[in-house]
Amino acid sequence: MPSKKKASALESHVGFWLRFVSNHVSASFAALVEQHGVSVSEWVALRHMYDRDASTASELIAALGMTKGAVSKILTRLQDKGLVQRYIVDDDLRAQQLCLTEEGRTLVPKLAALADQNDEAFFGQLNDEQRNALLGTLKLLVRVNDLKQLPVL
Repeated sequence: MPSKKKASALESHVGFWLRFVSNHVSASFAALVEQHGVSVSEWVALRHMYDRDASTASELIAALGMTKGAVSKILTRLQDKGLVQRYIVDDDLRAQQLCLTEEGRTLVPKLAALADQNDEAFFGQLNDEQRNALLGTLKLLVRVNDLKQLPVL
């Protein structure tokens, strides 16, 4: 009979607890934005575009850390929903500018309020010191691990 090696418990890992909380926070937020007809990945793209007069697919790919194909699918869905418009630049079909429509520009603050509401529901019981410590720790981990891809799922 093979000998049993000692294995650490799931609950002994920081990653377990981080994923446990993250899954619940993410699922709750996904349910909130889906009531407005968008996915979390679409929300991330919309929010990125909200601060700009115009964007390109290349800028979104770089900002979101997603593949060209994934960004293209998101943009097509947003365009089909009437939230994003594509404009041809200088008669070059390959060069396109992306802009939020009026409907898209109106929707973003509503979705941002849902993000705030979701944060409050999960993290509102933390005092300012605890919240800032958690944010600081997570940002440090992003920086030291050189994490680039935005969470969109």
